[in-house]
Amino acid sequence: MTDVVADALATAASAETARIVSTLIRMTGDFTLAEDCLQDAFAKALVDWRANTIPANPGAWLTTVAKNRAVDVLRRAAAERRALHRIAREPEEPVKAEMPEGVSAEALTHPDDRLSLIFTCCHPALPMDARVALTLRTVAGLSPAQIARAFLVTESTMEKRLVRARAKIKNAGIPYRVPPESRLIERRDGVLAVLYLLFSAGYSATGDDSIIRRPLLAEAVRLTRLMVELLPADAEARGLLALMLLQHARSDARTDSAGELVTLENQDRSRWDAHAISEAIHILAGLQPGPGRYELQARIAACHATAASPASTNFEYIARLYGELAAIMPSPIVELNRAVAVAMWQGPDAGLAILATITGLDDYYLLHATRADLLRRLGRADEATIEYQRALELAPTDVERRYLARRMRDARQR
Repeated sequence: MTDVVADALATAASAETARIVSTLIRMTGDFTLAEDCLQDAFAKALVDWRANTIPANPGAWLTTVAKNRAVDVLRRAAAERRALHRIAREPEEPVKAEMPEGVSAEALTHPDDRLSLIFTCCHPALPMDARVALTLRTVAGLSPAQIARAFLVTESTMEKRLVRARAKIKNAGIPYRVPPESRLIERRDGVLAVLYLLFSAGYSATGDDSIIRRPLLAEAVRLTRLMVELLPADAEARGLLALMLLQHARSDARTDSAGELVTLENQDRSRWDAHAISEAIHILAGLQPGPGRYELQARIAACHATAASPASTNFEYIARLYGELAAIMPSPIVELNRAVAVAMWQGPDAGLAILATITGLDDYYLLHATRADLLRRLGRADEATIEYQRALELAPTDVERRYLARRMRDARQR
C-alpha cells in the first residue's frame, strides 16, 4: 500500500531541501546545524502529517518547523552562554539568534540564499573535490552514498570529507555571501564548474530508477541565470546558461510514456522545448565565437537542437567543435564524444579507431556502450555483446540497464 505521507514528504524534500538548508545556513552560519534542523523537521512531519493532514504547502511547513528548531537551538546556546557569563561574573552580551557570529548583514539581505550558499561551498580555501561534494550534498541534496559513487570512494570516506569541509568553513570564518564585484571574476570558474556538475547530477541521475531529476535541472538553470545577472558581460556564464537550456530542452523526450530511455537519434523532436532552444540560440548569437568550454559545448548542443532530423545533423562540424574543445580541455570524455561524432560522419570504423586511443575510461559504462553500438552497426554481434555486457555491469540506473539489455538482444538477433 502506498504511503501517501511518505510520498508527499519525499516530493517536498526533493523540491525544497536546497532552499530550506540555505535559509537555515544564513540564519545559523552552521552547515551541520542546518542539516540537523531539517532532518528534525522531516521527522516531525512524518508524525504530524499522519496524525492530522498533509499541509497545503509542505515546503512552507517544513521551512517553518526547521527555522523554529534552529531558533530554539540558538536560544538554548545563548542561554547557556549567559549562564556561564553570570557564573564567571562577566558582563552579559546580547545574542541575536538571527545574526550569529560570522554571518554578515549582506548575507541576510541578499535576494537569493542559495547563490550565497554556492559561493560559500565553492570558496577557494576548500579543495576542489570538497567544493563539489559539499555543493552536491547541500545544494543538490544528494546523499553521501550517491556522491561517493560519483567520486569512486566509500560512503564513510565521503562522510569524513563532508565533515572536514564544513569544519573548514566554520573554523576559517568563510563568509556566507556572494563576494564583492571586484572578486567575482576570480571566483567565477569554480562556481560555474560546480553549477554544471549540479546540472549534470540532475541530467544523469545516479542510484535510482530515473535518468532525470528535474528539480536539480531547474535549480541549476535558475542559479546560472543569477550568475548571468551578476556577470552580464561574461561569455562563459552566458555560454553555460545556453548549454543548460539546450540540454534541458530535450528532457521530456529522453524517456517514453513507460519511462524507458530514448536516445537522441530516436527522440520525438516535437517534444523538445522550442522556447528554451530559441532562448539558447539567441544567447549564442550574442557571443563572439571563442575558446570558452561552455560556449563550445553549447554550440555542439545547438547543432543537434536545430537539425530537423538525425540524418541532417552536421556531424562534421560537431566533430571539429569537439576537436577545439579537446585543445582547451583535454579529457577522455571529450574524446569519447568526438569518436561518436566522427563515427556518425565517417562511419563506425573511424569512431572505433578513436575509441582505441582512449585511456582511463575502462570503468565508464558509456565507453563500452559506445563501442558496442559501433560494433553492432558493423554486424560484429559477438564482440558487441561482450561490450554490452560490460556496460550493463557498470550502468548506474535500471533505466539505462534495461536500454542496454534491449540493444544487446537486438545485436544478437542480427
